[in-house]
Amino acid sequence: MTSPPLNVTQRMPVLARRPQLMPAEWGRHDATWLAWPHNVRDWPGRFGPIPWVYAEIVRNVARGETVRLLVQDADEERKVRKLLGRAAVPLENVELRRARTDRVWTRDSGPIFVLKDGTKAVAGFRFNAWAKYPDWRHDARNPERAAKALGVPLLPAVRDGRAVVLEGGAIDVNGQGTILTTEECLLDPEVQVRNPGFGRAEYEAVFGEMLGATHTIWLGKGIAGDDTHGHVDDLARFVSPRMIVLCRETNPNDANHRPLEENRERLEGARLQDGSRPEVVYLPMPAPVAFDGQRLPASYANFYLCNAAVLVPTFDDPNDRIALGILAELFRDRPVVGIHALDLVWGLGTLHCLSQQEPRAA
Repeated sequence: MTSPPLNVTQRMPVLARRPQLMPAEWGRHDATWLAWPHNVRDWPGRFGPIPWVYAEIVRNVARGETVRLLVQDADEERKVRKLLGRAAVPLENVELRRARTDRVWTRDSGPIFVLKDGTKAVAGFRFNAWAKYPDWRHDARNPERAAKALGVPLLPAVRDGRAVVLEGGAIDVNGQGTILTTEECLLDPEVQVRNPGFGRAEYEAVFGEMLGATHTIWLGKGIAGDDTHGHVDDLARFVSPRMIVLCRETNPNDANHRPLEENRERLEGARLQDGSRPEVVYLPMPAPVAFDGQRLPASYANFYLCNAAVLVPTFDDPNDRIALGILAELFRDRPVVGIHALDLVWGLGTLHCLSQQEPRAA
């Protein structure tokens, strides 16, 4: 399935009470947005297997929903179509959309969808490459492009007269009014500052207005090796309206041990939007993954929930089996599929980082 080039596990009953809401990821999707990998600088020395890893991801997602796959141009489209065919991807469920991108981390640069009065819209958050990298101008157009392509509203995210920067990996929602995020990512006053001068009150106002999240759970720091400076989708995720999975490192000598224990203590005292306590389930961490002397952000929490499966990054580690088993117990309505991610994580992200869900309208 090809569209013209671009020029520019539950639906929550509370939708009627919240005119604008970001649904939980486990709800039914109309599509998943991905961008085909092309920037070899993101995987220096290890780019070769990356397109094949992507083909495996596309194949699994396309079993249950449309994949809206961004490609650079007509030449790349022809190459991608051929590779996907070789990988037995159901091409009838893949839309190849021509749009220039800088990188492929669609969770952060792609469209964050909300339902407004029961209809689909795109929350118009600004993207600036994690306040770290200079190449972001193509990616920053992704929300506008998606809204135009689908013919849905682009809702401006503005606070105090300023466009608000927010990446999808910085947040996780339960679809009923509670959002997870970290202080390290959003409140650090000196490192990778997305919105200078913003504090808790400003972010919580934006979360309520743009995403329907009236309650925020603030965790502390993210995991070692994360160049986003604390994205929550590498450490804690909602798996149901009242349940959160949290990564836990049992080795006291590991760099992740103390931050994850602090986050565990925070969640033990946390409340959801209705005042109840969340149930917390622990995911293990793989052994440290490093390449070329650099610690990488390997985490089982970076799974992606699509209609046909739960896609989980694996790292040739004994804890792969344990993590897959825990998630299989939590998601009985779809299979849990491991995706080999040792090459992928050299790009400093894995499955959740590269995907963005488009929810089905109510």
